[in-house]
Amino acid sequence: MKSLKIYVAGPYTGSTIREIEDNVERAMEAGLRIWKKGHFPYIPHLTHWPDMCAQRLNIEMDWHDYMKWHAPWVDHCDALFLLGESRGALLELQRATEQEKTIFRSLDEIPVVSRRETWADEISGTQ
Repeated sequence: MKSLKIYVAGPYTGSTIREIEDNVERAMEAGLRIWKKGHFPYIPHLTHWPDMCAQRLNIEMDWHDYMKWHAPWVDHCDALFLLGESRGALLELQRATEQEKTIFRSLDEIPVVSRRETWADEISGTQ
């Protein structure tokens, strides 16, 4: 099996900043574990930082903006990992399912693969 580009879908919003940060932390942990299994995670929760910047700059960004931001990445990925359910995560799951992508519901389901060397390995001399 080749390495997969895996979209991490799960809750982002919360009633407090701490809840939001906990959701971001869980998504980052999942992404790191997916990376260590030999795959390439896309962690949409990392738009937490542009969201914080938009608030400071008074640039209006709402839930729909972020769903539009992430939709092409769902399309581009080979698989989706459902970290947890939320309104957005379920829409992303539906999109991935309609495109017949592989759906993982636990990290244990994601196989370990040997990632091939990339052009970055070649130019950094880590071959």
